[in-house]
Amino acid sequence: MASRAKLLSRLEAARDDLERAQAAVEAVGESRLRDLQDAHDRLTTLLGRYEDSASGSGDFQAFIEFQDALADLVEDLPEDLPEREVFEDIDEGMQKRRLTERDFEAARADLEPVEDRLARLEDRREARDRVRSLERQLREAIHETRQEIDRLETVRSLGDADLDAPVEALREPIETYNQSVRSAFAEYRDSQPARAVIDLVETAQHFPLLDVSDPPAGLGDFLETAAAGAEPIPTLLAYTEYSRSKLSHYVDDPATFQRVVGGNRTYLERLDAAPYTIEWPPPAPDAFRWRAQELVSMVDRFAPAETIAALDRVRELARDEARYRRLRRTARATRELTADERERLAEGQIETDLAEARERLDALEDALEE
Repeated sequence: MASRAKLLSRLEAARDDLERAQAAVEAVGESRLRDLQDAHDRLTTLLGRYEDSASGSGDFQAFIEFQDALADLVEDLPEDLPEREVFEDIDEGMQKRRLTERDFEAARADLEPVEDRLARLEDRREARDRVRSLERQLREAIHETRQEIDRLETVRSLGDADLDAPVEALREPIETYNQSVRSAFAEYRDSQPARAVIDLVETAQHFPLLDVSDPPAGLGDFLETAAAGAEPIPTLLAYTEYSRSKLSHYVDDPATFQRVVGGNRTYLERLDAAPYTIEWPPPAPDAFRWRAQELVSMVDRFAPAETIAALDRVRELARDEARYRRLRRTARATRELTADERERLAEGQIETDLAEARERLDALEDALEE
């Protein structure tokens, strides 16, 4: 990405080029240039089509067709067509008793004034493409600058974190709960009927804060009705590796089993307790309280009392909102701030960085609005 000053300078120059290119087109007229382009294309097509057959001692019928087609083309041209006389001169030069390849070459060379005029359209297209490319870079620079501002505001918000606060008082209960819920879910997944596990996942869809992915289409219905649904997931995964003949001894419909269960093997293998864990650093107090309520409703369905007790200990910590916020801020600062950001915070440089970034953003947005 070019520097801001260089990018803005290049964009200004490109916009000036586009303005000049547009003025050059308007000096002739957009529609007249389009007519000229059409006439040029028709003539060059005609030259290419008949060059071999109408020149030398070729096909006399083609020779006549070419001269008639060329005459008709020139006759149909608008009277005010730019460079119309070029087409007339080419037609006049071709209306003779015998044509050679040099005549066709000369005709193409005579089109140079026409192509010079048409270059105005190409110049404008190229100028417009340059402006669009630079404006795209400008939008990317705006996006990057907004991200930079967001980051600086985050750093500033963590500037008052107490890095000596006893953050382990919050981390340890969360890790204890996470380990417990992972173990409980793994045991439930590996020991209970597959249909019960998928039913659990489907129930979790009613709790949006848990962010549980929908089961693949048709998997739940198949496991609910098929006898294989009574087997635990590890058994079903083992079945997917069996040959069709061997599988027929274990499931009623091997083809459907391989399509539905084998086709979703990756989903079943990756099914874990991640949606029921608490991230680190943990959510803000209000968000955590709502999420904890959903966790209690779901975790109680597959985990033992000790897991619920571990979750309750974390919930108890969050009830002391001031302490929870302080420890959470420390956890975020410890995890999220780089050494350089901490140093710039200590030096009071973040405010300066933020002011400069906002100034850059204003300049970039002003340039884009033009």
